[in-house]
Amino acid sequence: MSKLDAQRAMREARYEQAAGRSARNAAAPGPTPRRIPAPVEAPPPSAEAEPGSAQACGHRSMNGRTCTREQGHAAKSHRYS
Repeated sequence: MSKLDAQRAMREARYEQAAGRSARNAAAPGPTPRRIPAPVEAPPPSAEAEPGSAQACGHRSMNGRTCTREQGHAAKSHRYS
């Protein structure tokens, strides 16, 4: 048997093993999907606050700092303190 014939035989043997594995996996039941809880909606802004008063944005950075810009600011960046 030549080198190429041996390689071809090995490739065919691996193909047969893979086909057998995929057939077994298709017949076996898979794990049940986990249920993802529905996202919790944020409470509406309180009616007590006056519309003209500046409330803090409240966005939190990764290290725990809070944004000091006004609520709903148009700037893309936050100012943390």
